[in-house]
Amino acid sequence: MNSSISEYKHKKIAVIGVSAKEEKFGFRIFHDLLGIGLDVVGINPAGGEVLGKKIYRSLGEIKPAPDVVITVVPSQVTERVVGECKEFGVKELWMQPGSESDTAIQKAKDLKLNFYAACFMAQSGIW
Repeated sequence: MNSSISEYKHKKIAVIGVSAKEEKFGFRIFHDLLGIGLDVVGINPAGGEVLGKKIYRSLGEIKPAPDVVITVVPSQVTERVVGECKEFGVKELWMQPGSESDTAIQKAKDLKLNFYAACFMAQSGIW
């Protein structure tokens, strides 16, 4: 499952659960992906701005849809996001530790999504 960050250089990545609080994983992941020059957008129902970037309120607001979604949210939210990924044509879903659930994993399998229940940052060698 180890992936190289180079395979993400030309993909749009959405981080669901971006936070303005620096101690939160949603902030750290967003910050670090931007820091290495990836095309990253943030999603949080509150909207606003983090690190000078517009934060979208939902996956459906991002046009065209991102190639990759990383969830950093409670598992119940991830369960809903799995269906949205299928609906909007997202090619790859990463459920960060703590954001996955048996229900979300089964739903992703049922929808035949390309998904990982693992830390994107560790698997791609960023952390």
